[in-house]
Amino acid sequence: MIVTTTFTLEGYHIREYRGLVRGIIVRAPTISQGFLGGLKSIIGGQIGAYTEMCEQARQQAFDLLVQHAREIGANAILGMRYDAAEVAAQHSATEVLCYGTAVVVEPLA
Repeated sequence: MIVTTTFTLEGYHIREYRGLVRGIIVRAPTISQGFLGGLKSIIGGQIGAYTEMCEQARQQAFDLLVQHAREIGANAILGMRYDAAEVAAQHSATEVLCYGTAVVVEPLA
């Protein structure tokens, strides 16, 4: 699956647009991530436990995006973007959305 943040794909012709595809995940830190993150926020610096959690959430959202595109018969995704929002402040839950336009492309002759 070709995935790009651009809206064109050099060397390919867009044969068909399949529509918007997305992958969405809502994650909250584990107990250990929350504890380590809380300690780190007191002393300052990069919070590695939260960075790891965010990267896992992004990867899972990306994987769901690609799965969605495959399900509707696309072989590429154009204009891929990420968005994130806090959805449950009391639980430190974050929504990560990965979205783009699913297309069928073919190499230029």
